[in-house]
Amino acid sequence: MKIGELARRAQVPIDTVRYYEREGLIPLPVRRASGYRDYLDSDVDRLRFMRRAKALGFTLQEIRELLGLTAMASGDMAALHARAQAKLRDVEDRIQSLTRIRDALQGLVTACPGHGSLDRCPILAALSEDSA
Repeated sequence: MKIGELARRAQVPIDTVRYYEREGLIPLPVRRASGYRDYLDSDVDRLRFMRRAKALGFTLQEIRELLGLTAMASGDMAALHARAQAKLRDVEDRIQSLTRIRDALQGLVTACPGHGSLDRCPILAALSEDSA
C-alpha cells in the first residue's frame, strides 16, 4: 500500500510516517519500480501501536523500547509491565504538580478583584515578590 493509505488506516499524518521512518521506528519500505514506497499491513499495526502509546504519554524513546520488548514474542511481560508502571508513576507525579499549580493560580485569581490599580494587584505582587 502507498503512504497515503498507510497514514489513513493508521490514523496518522503522512509527515508522521516519514518522520518515524527517519527515526527508525518503522522499517523502511520496499520501493516499487515506480519509486513509490510499498507498505505492509504490519506497518499499519505498528503505527497504531505507536499512536496509542503516544496517547498514553509515552515518549518516542519509550515507544522505541516498548517496540523492542514486543519484538520478543516469547519473552515475559514483566519488563513491559514495569515500563507501564513507571509511566503511571510519572503521570501521577505530573498530576500532583499540576494540582499544586492549579491551586496556587486559583488562590491568586480568587484574591484579585479584577479591577483597580495594578500596584494593588495580588497576582502581580505574588509574581514579583522575591521568594529567595
